[in-house]
Amino acid sequence: MLSGTTRVAGLVGGPRQVSRSLSPAIHNAAYAATGLDWVYVGFPVEVTDDEEVAFAIRGLLDAGVAGLNVTMPHKRAAASAMDRLVGPAEPVRAVNTVRLLHGEAVGWNTDGEGLVSFLTREGGVVVAQASVLVIGSGGSARSVIAGMGAAGASAITVLARDPERAGALAPLAGGATFRAVALDGYVTAAVAAADLIVNATPVGQQGEEPLIPTHAIRPDAVVVDLIYHPAETILVREAARQGAVAFGGLGMLVHQAALAFEILTGVAAPVQAMWEGARAARTGST
Repeated sequence: MLSGTTRVAGLVGGPRQVSRSLSPAIHNAAYAATGLDWVYVGFPVEVTDDEEVAFAIRGLLDAGVAGLNVTMPHKRAAASAMDRLVGPAEPVRAVNTVRLLHGEAVGWNTDGEGLVSFLTREGGVVVAQASVLVIGSGGSARSVIAGMGAAGASAITVLARDPERAGALAPLAGGATFRAVALDGYVTAAVAAADLIVNATPVGQQGEEPLIPTHAIRPDAVVVDLIYHPAETILVREAARQGAVAFGGLGMLVHQAALAFEILTGVAAPVQAMWEGARAARTGST
């Protein structure tokens, strides 16, 4: 039972995405570890019209919800609902964290920074001056490009089905050299040249073969598949077989959640407790 002072935060997204999300387990573990009288719940929003999504988000804030995270497919719509965008949320035009400040709905995007935080703090990866290959050009890819650019990557190559359209993402790369390459083209050279490879597509969730030739992955490369369910995709397994350091997406999920937790609560995130909550929930869901 909630007390009269309990604060409510939660996750807005499509019904399927909310039902499968580990975010409630991660954030509730953090509240327990820090002694905060908060509770984190799911807010499935079935509508897809941007105006209706924005109406739902503003309604939750007006009802007193302390803060929100936003997942697919509503991150772009959430950006349009904000009075103000902060940091990467502005160029990316996608929001995953929302808080009401002095009557203003303010939106952040912690995805790209969360990935960099995980790689540098826990993976021992140096992003600065790295040559980065991003597979995909959707919302997740936009966040990754912005995060890698801000972290000082020297070059960012995007593999996309529509490279002409993906070329418009160049401003997100900051000072990094940027290029877009067709996924159905000859991509072996791009894979072989990459120090860091990030799969920012859903390909692999259902056991699909990777979109890149894994034999071209260098043994000194780092590979991240943002998919966290299953824990090991074919891309992660094959990259490790090539000798590369390979990670699934749970690290990014935990670290972006940690950044969001700090934005919403003003309290330092208990990252280890959040990891434990994520792992326990994932074990229970498999």
